[in-house]
Amino acid sequence: MTVSMRARSRAEAHRAATPLELFFDLCFVVAVAQTGRQLVHALAEGRPGHGVTGYLMLFFAVWLAWLNFSWFSSAYDTDDVLYRVVTLVQIAGVLILAAGVPRAFTAGDFRVVWFGYLVMRLALVSQWLRAAHGAEGAERRTALRYAAGVTACQIGWLALLFLPPGDAPWIFVVMGLLELAVPALAERDRQTSWHPRHIAERYGLFTLIVLGETVSAATVAVQSALDEHHDLGTLLPIAAGGLLLVFAAYWIYFAVPIHLHLRNNRQAFLWGYGHYLVFASAAAVGAGIEVAVEQSAGRAHLPVYGAAACFTVPGALYLFTVWLIHSRHQKRGPAQQLVLPVSALLVLACTFAGRAAVPAAGGVAALAVAVGVTLTARQGTALEEE
Repeated sequence: MTVSMRARSRAEAHRAATPLELFFDLCFVVAVAQTGRQLVHALAEGRPGHGVTGYLMLFFAVWLAWLNFSWFSSAYDTDDVLYRVVTLVQIAGVLILAAGVPRAFTAGDFRVVWFGYLVMRLALVSQWLRAAHGAEGAERRTALRYAAGVTACQIGWLALLFLPPGDAPWIFVVMGLLELAVPALAERDRQTSWHPRHIAERYGLFTLIVLGETVSAATVAVQSALDEHHDLGTLLPIAAGGLLLVFAAYWIYFAVPIHLHLRNNRQAFLWGYGHYLVFASAAAVGAGIEVAVEQSAGRAHLPVYGAAACFTVPGALYLFTVWLIHSRHQKRGPAQQLVLPVSALLVLACTFAGRAAVPAAGGVAALAVAVGVTLTARQGTALEEE
């Protein structure tokens, strides 16, 4: 059954992610895994410049596709037959995008990635046009601006197919900025009715998916090394340190009720856009664990400190960006505010521990959680005594 698409209320009670949204997120695991796998290969082969640049570009493509759907669904999800079918088409586009990641990464051939985006964008534009059809006034103009902006950007991405491969990073910078400007331009007269709790939940669920992919990638790497009869005493500290950091990443992210901070577009957009670094660094932690395992097995063309940095840099970046855009809004006092920035610096310093970098960084992350919990408990006790 098809119903008229109307904006949902921002004050709607008990708003939660739907099974279709969960399915949509789950399909992104394939794309995230592809970008991470290509990053591991490039780093292990001693090509960090190519690996990091390619990873940042292609992860941006994956993240942007998820972003476009998530904010639209928060405002206009009707969950009727037409909406479900169009969303499934978008999922098909995601899978096409994922299939094109290896070719784009290794050969600079973005044709499959662009086509996957075309499928997703045609579906998204049809959703915005449907929203415009059921609206009037400023709401209608906002929906039409979104449809026009998304269409123009999709045409702009054609530059990846016709300009030299060496220009790809600059194309991503220019087009990425234009993509991020579309919501601000489209909503200058009227904000869409995205739901703070729903958006916070959607971002939290995607964080879980990225961390889950990190654990999966690390497990496969350790299993592969064990199958080749590598020393268990070398692998266990890497596995334990990586797991500690992932556990800490989960704990730190979900320690604060961020929906209370998302009161308007300015706050929400800065928070939402900043998650590109949160998601990208979380996924890169898994790649760092894999590189550490490869290096311990003698299969990586990287020095010890270089392999260590593949884990500590994304780990430190995750801790710092989660604090910067997410956690600091709920922290009270200088002690609580300093825990994550100082921990990020200490994790980065663990690079110089060489082969012990992964367990050392994992220990620092676990200590950061312990200190944070202690400070929060003390603050709670002090408030009760007042």
